[in-house]
Amino acid sequence: MKTIRLEPRLYEGGKMTSGLKRIWNTPSLLVGMIMFAALILLTVFIPYISPYDPSEQNLSAFLQPPSAEHWLGTDQLGRDLFTRLIYAARTDLKIMVLAEIIPFCIGVFLGMLAGYYGKWIDTVITLLSDTLIAFPFYLIVIIVAFASGAGERGIYITFILVGWIVFARVVRGLSASFRNQEWVASAQTLGLPGVNIILRHLLPNVLPQAVVVLMTDMIGLLVAIVTLGYLGIGITPPTPDWGTMISDGQPFITTAWWLSAVPGFAVVYTGIALSLLGDGLADIWRKK
Repeated sequence: MKTIRLEPRLYEGGKMTSGLKRIWNTPSLLVGMIMFAALILLTVFIPYISPYDPSEQNLSAFLQPPSAEHWLGTDQLGRDLFTRLIYAARTDLKIMVLAEIIPFCIGVFLGMLAGYYGKWIDTVITLLSDTLIAFPFYLIVIIVAFASGAGERGIYITFILVGWIVFARVVRGLSASFRNQEWVASAQTLGLPGVNIILRHLLPNVLPQAVVVLMTDMIGLLVAIVTLGYLGIGITPPTPDWGTMISDGQPFITTAWWLSAVPGFAVVYTGIALSLLGDGLADIWRKK
């Protein structure tokens, strides 16, 4: 039976094994890992890097340009911009990851059910996804925000409702193509239950492509989180958030352009890192 596996060992006998060689020979994956790891390290060690509190105001030091004291300057309330930027990364990346976990699991499982069994199960899941996708994402967010209040809860609820669809559609197509493969027929001949075939044999083969889609979907979710913060229906102040920082800096774009430019650059940087990770993983699994 065909199963895609990643080799866990990186070194053997002092030599680089195939797992690390694949990463080293895939520049997009290597660069993406370095970029994303650098961002994560900053979010972890920011309390030891910066002496400033992200919410502490100092009106006597408002709108200062970048300097040795304030690496990226200060905002209109005198808060250190670098400190707020990294704490905002903590907030946005945490929401991005947590909001993806449940939709990813639901989408992959429903996609495998629809693709493997077909018939009425496929019809029901497809109809449900087509119905939900007909509603614009931001419209659902606004409705949920008014019902539950602005903040993280609305984002989580909204993405649980609609975030699984993209994974279900991709995995459904893959599962349907694998359903007629010889290794699936062999498992059925051996009398294995359908759930066992799905979890033990089908899942390892659809998971790589689902993870690649996950990287791309994370970019879209990050943009949605930032957009909601910019519109004022996302993360509530004083919690730092890239979208809120862009919005707060907009009135000062001609005098203190860095207030909006810096968090905007952070969004682009993170998007590029995730995109490179997704492309690199796709390259590695394509060569297997």
